[in-house]
Amino acid sequence: MAMQEPSPPSSMESNKPGFPKKILANKLEDKHLCNCCQNLLRRPFQAQCGHRFCSYCFNRTVRDGPQKCNACIKEDIFEEPTSILKQGCFSVTEYTLLDCSDRLIVLNTLSLYSLSLQSNHEGNCEYMIIPCPSCKERIRFSEQERHNERECPERTLNCKYCKEPFHFKNIKAHDEICPKYPMICEGCAKKKIPREKYVDHIKFCSKFRTPCRFHVVGFIIGACAYEHLNLLLHYIMGMKVSIEGLQPQGLELAGHKLLELHHSLRELEARVSQLSTTSNGPPVQGATASGSSSSGLPGPPALALPLPPPPVPAPSLTVSTSFTPLPSSVGAALELQLHSEKTKVAELGRRCTDLEVKSGTFENVVCVLNREVERFATTMEASNRQHRLDQDKIEALSNKVRQLERTVGLKDLTVAEMEGRLREMSATTFDGVFVWRISDFTKKRQDAIAGRAPAMFSPAFYTSKYGYKMCLRIYLNGDGTGRGSHLSLFFVVMRGLSDALLKWPFNQKVTLMLLDQSNREHIIDAFRPDITSSSFQRPVSEMNIASGCPLFCPLSKLDAKNSYIRDDTIFIKAIVDLTGL
Repeated sequence: MAMQEPSPPSSMESNKPGFPKKILANKLEDKHLCNCCQNLLRRPFQAQCGHRFCSYCFNRTVRDGPQKCNACIKEDIFEEPTSILKQGCFSVTEYTLLDCSDRLIVLNTLSLYSLSLQSNHEGNCEYMIIPCPSCKERIRFSEQERHNERECPERTLNCKYCKEPFHFKNIKAHDEICPKYPMICEGCAKKKIPREKYVDHIKFCSKFRTPCRFHVVGFIIGACAYEHLNLLLHYIMGMKVSIEGLQPQGLELAGHKLLELHHSLRELEARVSQLSTTSNGPPVQGATASGSSSSGLPGPPALALPLPPPPVPAPSLTVSTSFTPLPSSVGAALELQLHSEKTKVAELGRRCTDLEVKSGTFENVVCVLNREVERFATTMEASNRQHRLDQDKIEALSNKVRQLERTVGLKDLTVAEMEGRLREMSATTFDGVFVWRISDFTKKRQDAIAGRAPAMFSPAFYTSKYGYKMCLRIYLNGDGTGRGSHLSLFFVVMRGLSDALLKWPFNQKVTLMLLDQSNREHIIDAFRPDITSSSFQRPVSEMNIASGCPLFCPLSKLDAKNSYIRDDTIFIKAIVDLTGL
């Protein structure tokens, strides 16, 4: 099984322990770590016991002579001579390892490591985690350029509309103020209107909906009727206050007008009565004297006396001459003026009555609106209460749905586990004889060659219902000395529920077979367990170390025309001798 240690590709690589874990971003499994330095394996070797070491760590351990494997001692599986480390007792076989890019690579005797994993790679690894200088987010070195161009929230962009620079985190704020940002008219549905021209567009757009006439006091389109009626109520109350403020002034003015009209009427009546009295009064004395002197009667001797001067006209005659009767047109004019004043007085009275009626109407409207507002307020309060109750119910239902989702997830896991157990139980036998059907042989062998799945385990089988629990392990591309040339088949003792009742170590003869599907020539190998080997002691873990035939069947026999593979399927049969049980 041992192979000569190959020469290392470079002295720098062979004189160092494993690579530090920090060069990888993912969490490593224990199988990728050196059992000595606990770092990522550098130029890995696998000892006979199965544990893996760096070339440097292995050589340092055995330079003073053979040493016991500390990992075997720690795991309580120490067994001589398998667990003794010494020069030449290791295998440099194909081995799967994670590199910096998280991809699987295969190391073999000819190519142990690529130059990208040499020491100079440790400082310039393109998968090294570094902080972004802008947003401080931790990224890989190879993704720095893409992060700065596409992902960094602190990166600077140019607006595709106005070409102005802005930070990516402010993109929404910039869209709100960008003068070139395309808008959509709510009326005509015209698209791509620059924000700076949107106001001019809606001024002349015939389909654009103008806001409510009460928007100046806070009403907007789409508001509820409660808010609209509330605003209307405030508007009507303002009108009522204005009317009440103007009504006393109007009544006072009407009263002054009435008093002026009454004074005018009294003055007119006095003038008319005065004119009537003057035109119908007794004759004046001056007129009588002049009539008697012109009668021609002889007078007394006094007639010789000189005549007195003509009498001065009496004052009454002068008055009668200045107050001559007025023509009928003046009286008609006075009557018309009087009628006009009376009409104005009646109009003022009618307007006062109308104002009182309107005031009463507005009071009724206000009362109706008050009742509507109270009704809407009650409805709104009830709706708010119902909304809160609905929100609480929704929250409770959401919590219940999340709980049910968790329960369903657990149930799905349980069902999957039960299905696996059912499949295992359907393939389980309890008589020590087990036939393992392996389908898709070509694909599974390619996976083994590529290192994706080098080994396969069979379902468990038993010697009896309460007997030993066992399974088979097969390497379709070989293992150990048979790697790449033979099909390797091993027998594994597993930990069972009835181990405390059984005889240990396991000492039953085991026969392994590759069945010829034409029933002519089966490939058979049998062995009796070594009772000193840890592989056949009572298991302390899930299963013991596999033991069997690394050179079970040459692969050349399976590659040629044969009857072992039919319909891309092979059959492996295991028989455990039940003698002595």
